[in-house]
Amino acid sequence: MKVTREKSAENRSELIRTAARMFRERGIDGVGVAEISKAAGLTHGALYAQFPSKQALAAEALAHGLAHSYAHMMAPTPDGTPTLSDLLDLYLSLDHRDNLADGCAMAASASEIARQDEAVRARFVEGFEQMVGAVLPTLETTALRADDRARALTIVAAMIGGVAVARATAKSRPDLSDQIIAAVRRVLGEVSGEGGAPRS
Repeated sequence: MKVTREKSAENRSELIRTAARMFRERGIDGVGVAEISKAAGLTHGALYAQFPSKQALAAEALAHGLAHSYAHMMAPTPDGTPTLSDLLDLYLSLDHRDNLADGCAMAASASEIARQDEAVRARFVEGFEQMVGAVLPTLETTALRADDRARALTIVAAMIGGVAVARATAKSRPDLSDQIIAAVRRVLGEVSGEGGAPRS
């Protein structure tokens, strides 16, 4: 039976959403196309009718996850546009550390992106640059000699790395994991010029 254009588009969206969640939970290399297809309620063949390879699906799933994460981060606050304190408090939180399925795709996949193909790597770079662009206008003046772009690059890299390391240590050393989140949050606040104290 021929699949309608609408049903095909629906299948594609479901595969992307499912893959994005599963890749965040288990890593790109930690889940196969058969598992993704089954979780999406589709056949293995249906996946390959939409995507020529797992890497092609991974690139679209990563882009989907990054767009979702960015929209969540940049959602208006009661005071308007999120400040850097808002972004740091949201990203460097225990909730974000403990929520792999709905967390930032970059923190979930950073360690394996270099082993993926160019399309996947390019999506990661786009997401990283988007976060840097969001951080840049929020920076305050500091006594640091680094220019604003260098500070924004450092802040975003440390945000992603801080969450990744906190997740890696959470089960065996939860106390250390908590310290990492708190320390990265404090130091990035200092680098940004806010003074390092989370907003209450």
